[in-house]
Amino acid sequence: MRIPEWLKPGLYGAAAGAIALAIVGFTWGGWMTTGTANKMASEQARMEVVAALVPICLEQFKEDPQSATTLAELEKADSIYERTNMLMRTGWATIPGSTDPNRNVASACMEKLPAQF
Repeated sequence: MRIPEWLKPGLYGAAAGAIALAIVGFTWGGWMTTGTANKMASEQARMEVVAALVPICLEQFKEDPQSATTLAELEKADSIYERTNMLMRTGWATIPGSTDPNRNVASACMEKLPAQF
């Protein structure tokens, strides 16, 4: 099929416009692929679950008779990683019904603990 000569500039312009629209849309327009959207949704869901579980950690901290001693030891720890591991060993980051502590809950709980005193 022969394309009329007068139609070629319009087709080239439409193709260039489509490419430019895609570049602008994905760069500045807020468009994203399904994979990126799923990754963002998973991360947001994980953060919300951790935020919902932090009060359980804080409640277990309040009920622990050794909490003052443990908190003093946590403050002496050198790194956040070491503090998180210590908090996980206390059992405060172990959610009822679970057997293992949750590192994400422990990290978030560490941020809230100083406000408890």
